[in-house]
Amino acid sequence: MHQEEVIFSTNETLKTIKERRSIRTFAKEEAVSDEQIHILLRAANEAPSAHNQQSWRFIVLKGQKKHELAELVSEGASRFSKPAQALLRMSARSIASAPVVIAVANTGDLIDHGTELFKMEKEMAYDCFRTMEIQSSAAAVENMLLAATSLGLAAVWLGIMFLMKDEVLAFLGEPAGEFMALVPVGYASREGGSGPKKEPFEMKVRYLD
Repeated sequence: MHQEEVIFSTNETLKTIKERRSIRTFAKEEAVSDEQIHILLRAANEAPSAHNQQSWRFIVLKGQKKHELAELVSEGASRFSKPAQALLRMSARSIASAPVVIAVANTGDLIDHGTELFKMEKEMAYDCFRTMEIQSSAAAVENMLLAATSLGLAAVWLGIMFLMKDEVLAFLGEPAGEFMALVPVGYASREGGSGPKKEPFEMKVRYLD
């Protein structure tokens, strides 16, 4: 075995990264404990954030509220093109089948305070700090996904939900913001398999000396 493969199979962090899969169907009878949820939230909160502003908020949905969210997504899908409809309805099924859904939203705090902190033009500051908030919250979501994998849980980041971002944020009682992610979490209804084939990373890399 190549030395690199040995390291990926024995280093627990790298092993978790390699084993992470996007799982969209869940075993309804298997609940996620409050302790597991707290671990996922703590892992997400440990992510790096721009200027340590931690401008994210986590909303945990279970039971009736989760089913109402699934209905909102399923009903709202009809307004979009057929390919988007299919993905949104698939997302609604994932939300309905998962025992818990964790939403992540930006607070906008960094955007609000950035202009004062750095004395930049308003338009430039907005674009800069908006991007920083998105980067920070995306890092929090990835931490959550890796933590779920390490606990033997299944999860998926429903990226298509950005199409209904404002509606979902309103449903959650959060102010309209620049980032929103929905992450259904549970136990996989079947084995995830080997996952999608990744192109060799060498195809994505350039070295500059």
